[in-house]
Amino acid sequence: MSATAVTEAPAAVTLAGVSKVYGRGGSAVPALDQVSLAAEPGEFTCLIGASGCGKSTLLNLVAGLDQPTSGEISVGGRVALMFQEPGLFPWLTAAGNVELALRARGVRKAERKQRAAELLDAVHLAGFGKKRPHELSGGMRQRVALARALAQDADVLLMDEPFGALDAMTRDLLHDELDRVCEGRNLTVLFVTHNVREAVRLGDRVVLLSSRPGRVIAEYKVPIERPRRIDSAPVAELAGTITDRLREEVGRHGK
Repeated sequence: MSATAVTEAPAAVTLAGVSKVYGRGGSAVPALDQVSLAAEPGEFTCLIGASGCGKSTLLNLVAGLDQPTSGEISVGGRVALMFQEPGLFPWLTAAGNVELALRARGVRKAERKQRAAELLDAVHLAGFGKKRPHELSGGMRQRVALARALAQDADVLLMDEPFGALDAMTRDLLHDELDRVCEGRNLTVLFVTHNVREAVRLGDRVVLLSSRPGRVIAEYKVPIERPRRIDSAPVAELAGTITDRLREEVGRHGK
């Protein structure tokens, strides 16, 4: 009897010994040091750590906006990046902002309007396509930004504190929205946040980075069944464990 080989699907994002140093000589600032990390297809990975630990730098490297000083990065598929600020063009409507991403992909004009309408509907903004950014609330602008990111037909979605500037209730609603949008799309998400409860609420896994230079010092699987609430006891318990470890790290560096 012959054994059947089992071939594992390659990781969607792989970082192998990645370091990033800004500047040279005595003025050099190390941002990341020997970071190794793999995100599986469809996995939602949250990155947390003290300010300046290199979380945003890591996303920029994965997005190809910057190059590592050493190490290797492999990304399988198309990448979209979403920032804390929506970055919408104020002279375009909500639909126009989404259509711009479709146009960049080469989607034909006849299809763009229908596809933009479908994406706005996916983030519960049906009927708001003709509104300009100044006519929308902060949460609605972030929904447009999410629709624009999805318009890029990405396999990997990089999110850099996208809900950090929103009030607690709006943020909670957008957590639900993000859950719903990601479900069934097999999106791989790398999500940067300072909010430990947010990380546990959203993530399949939480990765803790050390203070500068950023290193992976702990990883936490999140075994809590979905849907989750940010104020639920299981979320609070795991968030408390991670927060204690984060405080140790911050205290170790005297920050």
